[in-house]
Amino acid sequence: MRYNEGAGLDTSNVRDQRGRGGFGGGRGVAVGGGGLGLVGVLVLVLFQVLGGGGDGGSGSGFGGLGGLGSGQTADNGQLAENCRTGADANESVDCAVVADIESIQDFWSQALGDAYVPTDTVFFSGSVQTSCGGATSGSGPFYCPADQLVYIDLSFFDQLQQQFGAQGGLFVNAYVIAHEYGHHVQNLLGTNRQVSPGETGPTSGTVRLELQADCYAGTWANHAETVPDESGQPLIAEITEDDINRALDAAARIGDDFIQENLGGGTVDQDAFTHGSSEQRQRWFRTGYASGDPRDCDTFSTDDLG
Repeated sequence: MRYNEGAGLDTSNVRDQRGRGGFGGGRGVAVGGGGLGLVGVLVLVLFQVLGGGGDGGSGSGFGGLGGLGSGQTADNGQLAENCRTGADANESVDCAVVADIESIQDFWSQALGDAYVPTDTVFFSGSVQTSCGGATSGSGPFYCPADQLVYIDLSFFDQLQQQFGAQGGLFVNAYVIAHEYGHHVQNLLGTNRQVSPGETGPTSGTVRLELQADCYAGTWANHAETVPDESGQPLIAEITEDDINRALDAAARIGDDFIQENLGGGTVDQDAFTHGSSEQRQRWFRTGYASGDPRDCDTFSTDDLG
């Protein structure tokens, strides 16, 4: 994966609070249980209502720096200094993620028009306070509908390679982020309200939500080299076949069956599935990538999830 070296980066879509941490109360449920993390499924047990309580997950009523606990602040000064152009993105994982976020949101703004409301990603380290409650790095990346923010400890990218055995790479990192923004799209469209909290199983609403987010990530990937930023040029110059294969490799290693068999107790229990099998996750990413059309990602109206 290669970024357009002359493109400008916008760090305003990131709230950098690394090193601050903190826990506290909250409401709502972190969608996807980290989306990709091994321990992330435990997050689903910690929170209560999908979508964030009485406001239906719209996030209304959360002003200012939503998702920051008492005493927590976001400081983008160093990030803005270091991440100015696509050339920086080609040299720095932090800057690459900044570019990914901008590209993903440019795509959804064009795909959904006024229905898409941009949101931020919170960079944290160790632990973080959200409107869905407290979480740690072990939860993996996740989206909180109650404050409409994406959260990630960037050390997860190392965990994905070291613990899960994924090949990794910049495009795999982008897939992770695009999956979480897929959950934001679901929240804006009300899709997550089709799912009953706590549902598990290979055809459960929870799995359908996750597979759709994988598919949405694929639709962005299809357009990533052409979707323009505010200057009219794409931020991403090249996605190779190797990049796509690495993403598919990562999707296989974060399937419920792979995790249960290789990183859990060694036994596959489909009734406990929350994210989908390796094959399902690969299939739905491929579906989105092949067509580039979010309408092909309707995992809720099919009996064939793969």
